[in-house]
Amino acid sequence: MPGLYYEEFEVGETIRHGKRRTVSESDNQRFCDMTMNQQPLHLDAEFAEESAFGERLVNGLYTMSLGVGLTIPDTTDDTIVANLSYDDVEHPNPTFHGDTVRAQSTVTDKRETSDGERGIVTMHVEVFAVNREADDGEDVLVCEFDRTTLSLKRAYAGDD
Repeated sequence: MPGLYYEEFEVGETIRHGKRRTVSESDNQRFCDMTMNQQPLHLDAEFAEESAFGERLVNGLYTMSLGVGLTIPDTTDDTIVANLSYDDVEHPNPTFHGDTVRAQSTVTDKRETSDGERGIVTMHVEVFAVNREADDGEDVLVCEFDRTTLSLKRAYAGDD
């Protein structure tokens, strides 16, 4: 099933994405290797044990990227022209090896392009660790950001 066409996004709508992913030590190691980020807080157990966190942290850019990936099937799979920006990225809590993460997207803005053939959609994406509870008993927010996309309009998608 494709994602949503521009017309199908509703400002104020929150989409709770069904896909989840448990982050492994191997995921974190490979991402750090691929991006050449050798920060010991991500890779060195002894170093991280002495930090305020007491254990290694998952690379924040991996957490953000995973959050984007979890949103795609429900929002922009086969209906996107381009990702335009990622803004206001925050990591209010760390992600640890073994955390299972989920995401939700709230549509915050949408507008047609000047030619009327596509639309620009902005969503506020929140990524949560579901296997840890915050003080209020809710899942722990580990990353949030705004994602702006250039989306197809159904009439111009070419799906006859």
